[in-house]
Amino acid sequence: MDDLMKTMRISSSAMKAQGTRLRVISENVANADSMAKGPGQLPYQRKTVTFKNVLDRNVGLNVVKVNNIGTDKSEFEKRFDPNHPAADVDGYVQIPNVNPLIEMMDMREAQRSYDANLNVVKASKQILKDTIDLLR
Repeated sequence: MDDLMKTMRISSSAMKAQGTRLRVISENVANADSMAKGPGQLPYQRKTVTFKNVLDRNVGLNVVKVNNIGTDKSEFEKRFDPNHPAADVDGYVQIPNVNPLIEMMDMREAQRSYDANLNVVKASKQILKDTIDLLR
């Protein structure tokens, strides 16, 4: 039974990490059109999530944790819009480095990982329940 509890602990930590990833992806999608408000300012920068394994001393196993929520350092694209308040002298304005298609693919991947870990937790709970029922 102890192994099943450890399994649930690992899966629940992964679910929490993927939940954070989904939140960050949602923020990216919501800000995909957030351009700079004035000259010299930057548009919204895409955020990224990195994970790490951390030793959980309570169970003696590595669990998944969010290591960092950082910003994507890739270049901003430019769009010609001379009437925009953030346009440079040539009439170009920087647009966010968010690709909605990439974000949707990342969201789908995070959702699948979350669902897989949720299924592990559900299966472990069912095994524990069945074991208790057998002992009655």
